[in-house]
Amino acid sequence: MTNAPVNNGLFAPFRLGPLDLRNRLVMAPLTRNRAGADGVPQPIMATYYAQRASAGLIIAEATTPNAVGQTYPNIPAIHRPAHVTGWRQVTDAVHAAGGRMFMQLQHGGRIGHPDNSGLMPVAPSPIALPDTIHTPTGRRPSVVPREMTADDIRSTIADFAQAARNAVAAGFAGVEVHAANGLLLHQFMAQNTNQRTDAYGGSVANRVRFVAETARAVAEAIGPERVGLRISPANTVNGIDEGNTHLIYPALLDAVGDIGLAYLHVELADPDDALYRRLRDDWSGVLMANPDLMRRSPKLPADGGMSAGERLLASGADLISLGRAFIANPDLVERLRAGAPLNPLREQYSMYVGGETGYTDYPVLGAAEHRDHPVLAVTGGR
Repeated sequence: MTNAPVNNGLFAPFRLGPLDLRNRLVMAPLTRNRAGADGVPQPIMATYYAQRASAGLIIAEATTPNAVGQTYPNIPAIHRPAHVTGWRQVTDAVHAAGGRMFMQLQHGGRIGHPDNSGLMPVAPSPIALPDTIHTPTGRRPSVVPREMTADDIRSTIADFAQAARNAVAAGFAGVEVHAANGLLLHQFMAQNTNQRTDAYGGSVANRVRFVAETARAVAEAIGPERVGLRISPANTVNGIDEGNTHLIYPALLDAVGDIGLAYLHVELADPDDALYRRLRDDWSGVLMANPDLMRRSPKLPADGGMSAGERLLASGADLISLGRAFIANPDLVERLRAGAPLNPLREQYSMYVGGETGYTDYPVLGAAEHRDHPVLAVTGGR
């Protein structure tokens, strides 16, 4: 299938805090398991990200801020000098290709295993993930995590802040705090994974406290204009039951609204959803929307999600993040701008397999097939 050539807001330059983005298409954070066993980014990762540098912004895959936060094997980390050095090779390659890059900071919480990290996972409450988990020797039963103490909470917040400093030292323009997809910060917000009776559990205000304090500490460490926050309202992945999302997420936005964050990143965004519309109305800053493509069909749309992104822009989103389309198409921006067909996604190579296949070997358009279109500048915020 060949798409019609287009020139619209997706391809317009955008100002995100101090950053001038070439377009409003963002490469979403995508776990690919190509780091070393010690969490050090490998040279192949520099090639992968540099290939996709035409995105207005790349958000690097979920990266753990401390050892106990590791989720799966071969996940990158950012808590040791070797991690900073490895990531610097990646950011240097992306910058050389003209790209901009944030890092996503992710703590797995109960989504972890001693076979992956060497440590017992920690979580808001000692409630195990209701599923097996991938380890170097295959899928294993999940373990009951250790309930975090008040000292654990304070030290984890400090680890996020230091990880953000390390990311900046590694050449990233900023970081995204991951409070979605059933990971640690999401676990604190959810009623079924947070059974605490202290200041971090019980009421909605208490359950969003850890997320707000983490975002605030990271912003204080590197500047709020360098910090984004990702959420996924009503997402039940990894056994999450949040409760009343129409109470939780407005409360979260109230708790972080005065920080001055660079953006709010809403995953599985749908302009027809009442909560999404409320979040757009309540959030005065830049809103990045990730279209809800998977719930409609597990197959990647022929346009990679472009039409869904256009609907979100029309509904008030400022930036559009796409995931699977960027995996299969290093030159996704050029293909969408030219109306060229997209490469099919080879799902079997997405995670856990390592190597170049399905990672750095997707073909790009020939130079003669690229088309240039004039664009208009757009500035961020509302």
